[in-house]
Amino acid sequence: MTSQSGERSPLPRRAVIGTALGGAAAAALPVAAHAEEDLPAARAAGTDQDAAVRARPWKLRSTMTTDSAWAGFLRAQDLRWSRLPTRWYEGPFLGDGLLGSMVYQEPGADRIRFTVQHGRVQDHRPEFGSGWGTCRLPVGHLTLDPVGTITGVDWRLSLWNAELTGTVTTSAGTLTLSAFVHDEVLATRVTATGGEQVTWTFHPEEALSPRRIQEEPPAGYTANPAWTTRTAADGSEQVLQPLTGGGSTATAYRRTGGELLISVGHGFPSATAAEADSLRNLRRAASYGALRRRHTDWWHAFYPKSFVSFPDERLQSFHWIQLYKVASASRAGGPVMATCGPWLEPTPWPAVWWNLNVQLEYWLVHGFNHPELDSLATTLRQNQEQLTANVPAAYRTDSSGVGRSSDMFADRSVGRPGTGAETGDLTWALHNVWLSYRHSMDRSMLRDTVFPVLRRAINYYLHFLTPGSDGRLHLPSTLSPEYPVVPPQDTNYDLALVRWGCRTLLDSARLLHLDDELIPRWQEVLAKLTPYPVDDNGFMIGADTPYAQSHRHYSHLLMVYPLYLVNWDQPENRELIRKSLVHWHALTGAHRGYSYTGAASMYAMTGDGDTAISYLRKFFDPTTRYPCRANTHYTEAGPVIETPLSASQSLHDMFCQSWNGVIRVFPAVPKAWADVTLHDFRTEGAFLVSAVRTAGTTRFVRIRSLAGEPLSVRHGLAGRLTVLLDDGTPAATRDLGDGVLSVDLPEGREVLIHAGPRPDLVVAPVTVSEPGAPWGLP
Repeated sequence: MTSQSGERSPLPRRAVIGTALGGAAAAALPVAAHAEEDLPAARAAGTDQDAAVRARPWKLRSTMTTDSAWAGFLRAQDLRWSRLPTRWYEGPFLGDGLLGSMVYQEPGADRIRFTVQHGRVQDHRPEFGSGWGTCRLPVGHLTLDPVGTITGVDWRLSLWNAELTGTVTTSAGTLTLSAFVHDEVLATRVTATGGEQVTWTFHPEEALSPRRIQEEPPAGYTANPAWTTRTAADGSEQVLQPLTGGGSTATAYRRTGGELLISVGHGFPSATAAEADSLRNLRRAASYGALRRRHTDWWHAFYPKSFVSFPDERLQSFHWIQLYKVASASRAGGPVMATCGPWLEPTPWPAVWWNLNVQLEYWLVHGFNHPELDSLATTLRQNQEQLTANVPAAYRTDSSGVGRSSDMFADRSVGRPGTGAETGDLTWALHNVWLSYRHSMDRSMLRDTVFPVLRRAINYYLHFLTPGSDGRLHLPSTLSPEYPVVPPQDTNYDLALVRWGCRTLLDSARLLHLDDELIPRWQEVLAKLTPYPVDDNGFMIGADTPYAQSHRHYSHLLMVYPLYLVNWDQPENRELIRKSLVHWHALTGAHRGYSYTGAASMYAMTGDGDTAISYLRKFFDPTTRYPCRANTHYTEAGPVIETPLSASQSLHDMFCQSWNGVIRVFPAVPKAWADVTLHDFRTEGAFLVSAVRTAGTTRFVRIRSLAGEPLSVRHGLAGRLTVLLDDGTPAATRDLGDGVLSVDLPEGREVLIHAGPRPDLVVAPVTVSEPGAPWGLP
């Protein structure tokens, strides 16, 4: 147990697997396979014949082992259109982590627009800030220009193939189209029948910040030069866009019959690299068919890394679309996602936002078992010098930080504590990288990114912590992101991050066998840091600053979620958590989509699946001010990609949680969802969890260890347990009390846990009990 200050280590030595059943009921369950010292009791619980049956070798079977099974399952999750989308948040979207395209009607015209945007295309003038000087820049768009008037469409976005296919019917005939994005090439194929013709037009767009929808350029800002066109030696057409701040963007396209390939290159500081890159991408693509084979090979290998199925048809489809979306928007080593991902549209936020957006964007990749999508971790690893340059010069010898928004290189200065500045955003982003470490147990990530960058981020705070008359350490005024009142000191957002950071540094130093000179200082901070300010309504914004007006962020609740420093495993803190959540949502007016997804995840932490799903459904309620849109994207004043992605994490938190070393299987499943299947769900400790729930009861849990970390299980299974390794031998176990069973599970091995007779060990899609319409405009 811990107090409000959170004494539990964020890097525990043992992982725990649990279900919604806990406490005395779980603790009282008999166990059929124990550690060596407990074997006599296990034998006494049953006959030798029973033990022989239990010890038969077992094997998990999956119905999702063939391309046809995956194609069939994912086809049921596809987006579909029988009406022409007229806005970006209604239409199909394609991407490969760099190049992105959205498809919808050309505004004010009878044409189909395919946007052509790229995650690396940005300006390079930091003196004008992230909104103008280092913002994402538009590239252009294609239009498919029919002869006749468009009278209807029939489109499908195939998740399995990551490809748009369908027809456009016009008064003159029919256009049959297909399109996808791969290796920085948008590939399209269109055929015409009747009196229709295939006519493509590329429209370059002015290299001016999309923020112009909100404000005029800053003083001294000069526009980028106009673009020019040329025909390359191989016959490809190019549009060249030089940039005032250095570097350039080049768009190359080539049409062969009904096929059109278009690619974008961006280089800095070179003025010619982009031109060569765009042509090289086209040469490498060769043709639509050749590129499509590589494209589908990638996606068909991608999806089977994990599987989840539950009976709500529309939410299940949404969940799989988010996996498709994040894989279309991000790849490790590529640019960290901006608020719009690679799909740039007019927006006041054409950059990376570090005070909530970027963190929420990446949580879902862990449970889905796709670490290869984590461009946030690689961004922070690659840009450590910039993070140092972001703090005032006096602190650069030992500190790092990042301001609220930046470009893909994290170029944005951070203010000083004591001035009401927002200072904790880098530390929160490093929590994401720590999650990546905990889900992979990749020691190099801990050594090369988490520890050195977090050490510098916490050092920045340490310069400003001062003792008060109460003997506690206090932090001068800092901003709780986006709350309009700045506390005079001790902002909860920062106190939570300082506590988490010092604990993580201590544990990291232990794991890395480092005798760091700052260990005594981190210990002192943990011992003396002031408690979180609270009042009768729960957690305050900070000292002398109650939560008194509606707030869309949950920055004042980070200690509850996602840091879990104050959590439901601490009975003494449950009432504080409960009233803080209730009060946060009692003050209405400012809530946005992620306010609902955040509440859903917090209630899932309490084990209350029904309340969690009730909050999550607010995000999908069309009467909500900012609901999920037709194609599962989300918009406020512009595209904001993190909220739908965080909704998928809310679902993960209902199915399998992983925090403070505890992995909870089915901890907060809504009562209406009697059947749920998980397979190879990745958790902290680098475990892959498979579990099946039918008729409201967990049937079995299988865990595979990827790293040999200690494992403990709070199973929730009613009855006599069987705990077997993958060769059929009983696993060595130990009852830790409170329903927790320790299991020795070596690296590369699997353990099966079930109660009673061995159930069918089959992973398969569940039957839909809550039908729903497809996403798109069906």
